[in-house]
Amino acid sequence: MKTLTVQLGKRSYPIYIGNHLLENAGLILQHAPTKQLLIVTNDTIAPLYLGTLLGTLAGARTETVILPDGEQYKNLETMNRIYNVLLEKRFDRHCTLIALGGGVIGDMTGFAAATYQRGVNFIQVPTTLLAQVDSSVGGKTGVNHPLGKNMIGAFYQPLSVIADTNTLNTLDDRELSAGIAEVIKYGLIRDSGFFSWLESNMDRLLNRDPDCLAYAIERSCRNKAEVVATDELEAGERALLNLGHTFGHAIEAGMGYGSWLHGEAVAAGMVMAAQLSTAHGWLDPATLDRIVALIAKAKLPVKGPAGMSMQQYLGLMSVDKKVKAGKINLVLLKHLGEAIVCDDYNPALLDAVLKQHCD
Repeated sequence: MKTLTVQLGKRSYPIYIGNHLLENAGLILQHAPTKQLLIVTNDTIAPLYLGTLLGTLAGARTETVILPDGEQYKNLETMNRIYNVLLEKRFDRHCTLIALGGGVIGDMTGFAAATYQRGVNFIQVPTTLLAQVDSSVGGKTGVNHPLGKNMIGAFYQPLSVIADTNTLNTLDDRELSAGIAEVIKYGLIRDSGFFSWLESNMDRLLNRDPDCLAYAIERSCRNKAEVVATDELEAGERALLNLGHTFGHAIEAGMGYGSWLHGEAVAAGMVMAAQLSTAHGWLDPATLDRIVALIAKAKLPVKGPAGMSMQQYLGLMSVDKKVKAGKINLVLLKHLGEAIVCDDYNPALLDAVLKQHCD
């Protein structure tokens, strides 16, 4: 088992990465101040891992909420199902919520924890690659609105992140690739050596080589933890983690939540960001080709979906959280491994890039 720490002073917390961690009661319960626990999961994960976790936590007072699976259910209406159980079962403000699932479950459980009785404890137990390398770390929680992704939420840190790599054995190939999109992101924004490693090891990742997956998860989490430690509330450097996300969130909203997986939309968005960076003369064409080739090798889309117009992209991007003073802020690449938040890009070049993806 590998252990990393997100350094946030008194609110620092560990990330555990290893195999069969769901069966380690001591590891989980040491981060639960009381034994009043609510496991939040979905109807895909519950048949696979809920029984194991309930067995591990035998002896604690444990309730469960099983939500429908899918980004389309990441909304306030579904959130009420969590609140209903907390209230009906008389959970107090010292209880602990456990998020057992992917990014949607983690985001919703974290937001429920942030808002129930003005804040209770929670633990992340991510079961997808995307959640293990990105969404479970850093305290971003929330739900979607029809007009924008993650527009309702809070920064709220977990007590720990327990990433059981054994759960990736049941992840389908599409979800695995979606998680690899966020792994590639770290190489693009701050870790060019990791990007080169991914170029050499992508086939091993796709084939679920356990050592390769463990290394990719640990290095991704280390990158994320370092960024969060310096900028918890996204006032500066943390915004760089949104490479491709402004474009990607527009795709998710425009196509209807759940049509494109988050990682798929981010992958296409990272290509758009790289193309815009190249158009500005920052990235050389050869580097752009490497980026597109790696994303394609990961079996991810390198072009936006058919049917979206340039006006639709711009309209949806204009309600993104990164808009400031009416200007869409974009994360672009100065070099491979160096990203910037940019509001002085050439709008004509942005239009030209979007047009390529609307043909």
